Amino acid sequence: MKNKVLAVTAVIAAGIIGAAIFAGSSTNAYAFKASDDGKIHSGVFAGEIDLSGMTEEEAERAVSQYVEGLKSTEITLNAVGGNSVSVQAGTLGLTWDNKEIIGEAAGLGREGNVVQRYKQLKDLEHENKVYDIALSFNEGAVSSVVEEQCAVFNQEAVDASLKKTGNGFEVISGQNGLVVDVAASAKAVKQYLDSQWTKQPNDSVDLVVQVDEPRGKAEDLQQVKDVLGTFTTSYKTSASGRSANVKNGCDLINGTLLYPGEQMSVYEKVSPFTEANGYYMAGSYSNGLVVESLGGGICQVSSTLYNAVIRAEMQVDERYNHSMVVSYVDLSADAAISGTSKDFKFTNTSEYPIYIEGYTTESKNITFTIYGKETRDSNRKIEFESEMVERIDPVGERCVADGSKPVGSVSVQSPHIGYKAKYWKIVKVDGVETERTQLNSSSYIAAPKTATIGTAGDVTGTMSAAIATQSIDYCKAIAASLVQAAADAQAIEAANAAAAAAAADAAAGN
Repeated sequence: MKNKVLAVTAVIAAGIIGAAIFAGSSTNAYAFKASDDGKIHSGVFAGEIDLSGMTEEEAERAVSQYVEGLKSTEITLNAVGGNSVSVQAGTLGLTWDNKEIIGEAAGLGREGNVVQRYKQLKDLEHENKVYDIALSFNEGAVSSVVEEQCAVFNQEAVDASLKKTGNGFEVISGQNGLVVDVAASAKAVKQYLDSQWTKQPNDSVDLVVQVDEPRGKAEDLQQVKDVLGTFTTSYKTSASGRSANVKNGCDLINGTLLYPGEQMSVYEKVSPFTEANGYYMAGSYSNGLVVESLGGGICQVSSTLYNAVIRAEMQVDERYNHSMVVSYVDLSADAAISGTSKDFKFTNTSEYPIYIEGYTTESKNITFTIYGKETRDSNRKIEFESEMVERIDPVGERCVADGSKPVGSVSVQSPHIGYKAKYWKIVKVDGVETERTQLNSSSYIAAPKTATIGTAGDVTGTMSAAIATQSIDYCKAIAASLVQAAADAQAIEAANAAAAAAAADAAAGN
């Protein structure tokens, strides 16, 4: 019975409102209906933008222009050490998220039944309808700005280090650093902008800065005093350029400190191979030939270090043999460096830091020594053994054209024997072998006796035709004949010039 009374009451109320609309004034009723010109009613706002009298398209354009204007608003990001970066809101990915409010604003007073529409319009006479403009920022864009523009002010920690002296090692303390936490900062900036941004140009946000702890405790570094592995090779037969390269590469590695779990790349340590970095032209291997290149001889540096590293029993991560055999270490005991394609990398797998000392002597020896804390049993010794698996004798001979050298130049390289080899690590306890482990295998190509022959200026193709025979003796003979022919031609030209000069002098005398 109560529900029926309520329903009747609602109908009566609706009737009264309807009557008020249509019975109050027939003119007003027609005006209410005729005034629907599709424009947004008076008193409707989007934020601070008055949408009154605008079409839906005009309203959307007005709000879009407002948001576009906000994109140039400067926002300051406070980084490390009092440094800050000023960026525009648009750079941080500012977007307008609730464009549907324009449709709602245009539909105000036009949607629903007559009672609902009437009520919406009457409400506007007493209070404005204000729609919030929902803005947001892109966390990815914020993160990029923080990483690319703010992280440059980071003050990286300085790790503790060691300095070798005549009395052992001196511990050099590290220093704390301050670095921007990019992920946490991007999140904090976005949260601030989404909820607290005043849209004024003096807004600033503090980034999340963390203390960067240096590596290396004094008590750990003080343990570094034992020789874990050492190795020496000789470069007595090297010319001045190669000798200088060996010394330079050794100096670039000397003093390296590796913490537990840290990897070292020899290429990264000794590159770039430029004159500015201390390198000279010297012989190196390339496609079975000995060629001149900046940094020739650096492979002896990496090979010497390789042998010290395996004696310290560190983890070898990357190692390559040369294309042809080298004379300064046994077969398969080498470690080649060739651009970024061949590198020697290893990791400190001990529980303590290790220090790498490298030096050269006037007698042209290079030595690397790995220092650390010895934890291996004193009765345990390791040895290494090179095993030749196969010998590959070179066959025939070959001639190679070199367009950078003049016709007539011939340089001959001796043949290189090829090998296949293995390298073994042997562990002995109290003098008895307990382990034998293969460390690597290597394959060195066989290179025949090779002549590099100049072809610059070979206009007749005579030298190129000789090279095609692949006979070194024939190429030498042709080269010699071409040199002689060139000398004869020069002699004839000189004689003709002298005769012409003499004739001219005689004519002048008459």
